[in-house]
Amino acid sequence: MLRVENLNKNFGGLQAVRNCTFNVEADTITGLIGPNGAGKTTTFNMIVGETKPTSGRIMFEGEDISGLPAYKLFHKGIVRTFQIPHELGHMTVLENLILVPSDQPGESLIKNWIARARVAAREKEVIKRAEEVLEFLSISHLRDELAKNLSGGQKKLLELGRTMMIDAKLVLLDEPGAGVNPTLMVKVREMILQLHRERGYTFCLIEHDMDLIAGLCDPVVVLAEGTVLTEGKMEDIRRNPDVLDAYLGGGEND
Repeated sequence: MLRVENLNKNFGGLQAVRNCTFNVEADTITGLIGPNGAGKTTTFNMIVGETKPTSGRIMFEGEDISGLPAYKLFHKGIVRTFQIPHELGHMTVLENLILVPSDQPGESLIKNWIARARVAAREKEVIKRAEEVLEFLSISHLRDELAKNLSGGQKKLLELGRTMMIDAKLVLLDEPGAGVNPTLMVKVREMILQLHRERGYTFCLIEHDMDLIAGLCDPVVVLAEGTVLTEGKMEDIRRNPDVLDAYLGGGEND
């Protein structure tokens, strides 16, 4: 589904990513791990169009998407969540979801006047879908709660919910376990697996929690110093001396 091919990213004299190549196959949960400073987040940002590569290619379903802006990738079914959730805090949980689908006729002032029935029908459809998402995630009781009042784990579930509003093809998760208490982390993990198994979502995720990676991901790609060190099953990677050495010698920033 996704191929990162000889990807490079320079920031002035610093090369954050160098000749990085790996695949994300359809119907997998692929883990992306590495010590601090390995280039994981920079690679993610290039894939989702937040940062343009210095060189190299990013292919999605056979199409070169290198350097395309995030909004164009959104329409192709590529979405991401964030390590620090980007909820709209002064809107309700339901409102955070119903804003996601694009090209809603109610966004047009003219259509609100001349196509009221169409606007109302689409709004009803979007609200129904949002309520189904909330039920799937077991957070229907938070429907009318302001998003800023949610816990860290609840915000992560809301971010997953937003990906469900557009039938995403590829979801990139940036540290889904960060800031989540153990009880809700079990729920987040269950939801990722359920979306993968029941709805066919393909995931690629960055995570520092190796137990979470082991429980979710196959394969796992290891980055070190901006390039791919190795990839494979987590049980093999845990025994790889090069991986152990990379973690012991990791840098300070990602």
